[in-house]
Amino acid sequence: MMQRRRDRRLVGLALAATAAITLTACSASDSGTSAPAEEAELEGRGPIQYVSSPDASGAAQATIDAWNADHPDEQVTWVELPLDADQQRQQMVQNAQVEGDAYSVLNLDVVWTSEFAANRWITALPEDALPVDEFVPATVEAASYRDTLYGAPYYTDGALLYSRTDLLAAAGVTEPPRTWAEMQSACDAVLALPDAAGMSCYAGQFDKNEGLTVNFSEAVASAGGSLFDAEGQPTVDTREARAALDFLVDGFASGMIPRDAITFQEEQGRQAFQEGGLVFHRNWPYIYKSLSADDGSSAVAGKFGVSAIPGENGPGVSTLGGRNIAISSFAENKATAVDFIAFFTSREQEEARLALSSRAPVFPEFFEDPTVTTTYPYLPTLLTSLENAQPRPKVVAYGATTAAIQDEIYAALTGDKDPETALADLQDALTAIVNG
Repeated sequence: MMQRRRDRRLVGLALAATAAITLTACSASDSGTSAPAEEAELEGRGPIQYVSSPDASGAAQATIDAWNADHPDEQVTWVELPLDADQQRQQMVQNAQVEGDAYSVLNLDVVWTSEFAANRWITALPEDALPVDEFVPATVEAASYRDTLYGAPYYTDGALLYSRTDLLAAAGVTEPPRTWAEMQSACDAVLALPDAAGMSCYAGQFDKNEGLTVNFSEAVASAGGSLFDAEGQPTVDTREARAALDFLVDGFASGMIPRDAITFQEEQGRQAFQEGGLVFHRNWPYIYKSLSADDGSSAVAGKFGVSAIPGENGPGVSTLGGRNIAISSFAENKATAVDFIAFFTSREQEEARLALSSRAPVFPEFFEDPTVTTTYPYLPTLLTSLENAQPRPKVVAYGATTAAIQDEIYAALTGDKDPETALADLQDALTAIVNG
């Protein structure tokens, strides 16, 4: 077992997540709901359902299989939801609204936890069931609502810039780009090479779904701005937000971002980079293992590197990503669910899953253990990304908030609105949501 040690640099992660706590002031009181003051009784043993998006790595299924082998009377069945995050959330919300018991353990995007907790769709967890003091601090903050733990941190996430280091070297570019202008300059040099024929410069996730909210949030933060201020009021009709949106709109207009990237979610972008179609690609750590595959499925194996995402005037600011595991308030056999969650998120299972998937673990020691970083050299870079990461708005009306962002930013990227109008309309929409 690896030595359990704490990296003091990770304290900064807690500050990033805590920065959004004030936004919850516009949450439960606005929706007419409030979180329970005490933990609900967690009783009942028997079969449960684990509700999640697909996992192509097989890592989560391996953990479920290990549990089922030792718990014949408390079997876990996987309920597989669509890959699209918005559709996942919609199905979970629909089940909660009818108080259905078909879902037991929910795999939640970190940004959904406050919404589900405030609406009493998930049950508070006993903190003594989990080693919360051993997790990356920001993951605990992201799993909590009003100082109460509602989720168990499953994995954490920060954005990485994947780069074709072989082509950059051939073009004489020796350092990864720190700014948007440097990325454009590097692309100009690479795309002039015969070996880069048919390639495009850069892509993120720009389809009209949660990935667009993430990419726009990162661009705004990377220009020195934010979507909301400390009082929870929207701040998107600003110079910083305009610089961020201009970067994306101009990127599509100039061809720096390929036209088909308007349909990219995470997997489409991963495939484009993996097949050799992009010089740079913004994505999460999970794609690292696929890109590195030496079975012939990856055209970039051994030819890419990772760095922090670029920003307007220096290194960019990632959105804090990741997932939490929570218990549906309407589930049966909650005692089994608590034990399964503790098993699922244990250090031993995180270590086992890391051998199958490049999802970033929630225990700090993994980020610096040489036996791990030899296989996953992106982890130290990810740590830097996480130290500076900012959360998405931690609001109860998150569904309406992200929908408004997607509507207006997508309209600007597709040319249906000019950036100035899109941001003004987004400011008005978010103000109405916050004050409504």
